[in-house]
Amino acid sequence: MKRTLVISDIHGCNEQLNALLHEVKFESSKDQLILLGDYVDRGPHSKEVVECVMDFVENHQAVALRGNHDQRLVDLVQIGNAEIRHKFLEHGGKETFESYTGEEFFLDSFDQVLKQIRSQYERHIDFLKNLPLYYEDQEHIYVHAGINPSYTNWKEQSDHDFMYIKGDFHHAKLSAEKVNVFGHTRTIELHHTSDIWFSEGKIGIDGGCAYGMQLNCLIYQDGVYSTHYVKR
Repeated sequence: MKRTLVISDIHGCNEQLNALLHEVKFESSKDQLILLGDYVDRGPHSKEVVECVMDFVENHQAVALRGNHDQRLVDLVQIGNAEIRHKFLEHGGKETFESYTGEEFFLDSFDQVLKQIRSQYERHIDFLKNLPLYYEDQEHIYVHAGINPSYTNWKEQSDHDFMYIKGDFHHAKLSAEKVNVFGHTRTIELHHTSDIWFSEGKIGIDGGCAYGMQLNCLIYQDGVYSTHYVKR
């Protein structure tokens, strides 16, 4: 029976992603890889992570979801108003710009760098823009941030909920029959450790790699969970 490998919130930590997949002996012919979003910002290699994720999806049957940081990069390129620009820089966008240009970023070069990404990396932006917000298999619902418990049909919740929800989801007793696997909230905020958080009907996997902690992999096979991680 195939293993399901789930990773979230890579945030430009390409070295740790490659090390983690090597250590768990990922083989696309034997494993289903599911990535829960936030490929860019904060870490040093956002461009390389996006390229890896594109390759996994296009050539190795991986599932990749869209996170709030991925959406913000899309919004920056396509809308780029002052509020988006401010939030982009406030939440790790400087490192994304440096990854895409290979040069140190200075504020007065913002428009020039943005123009460069628009002209040279349109394929990256289109890829991120068109990623789904959730995925289901027989046992699990996979989302970036969580499920809004106020919806009878969780699929009808807003895009914002899929990418941003926190406390209402974390504290809810969900009626869904499947286990919700999510990222977005660092697990150290949920149980004071960067290890994967197991709760009733919910599994949180964001180990906070971009914050100097760890990149987690949830492994599911034949009804049994196991975990693996690499340190930043």
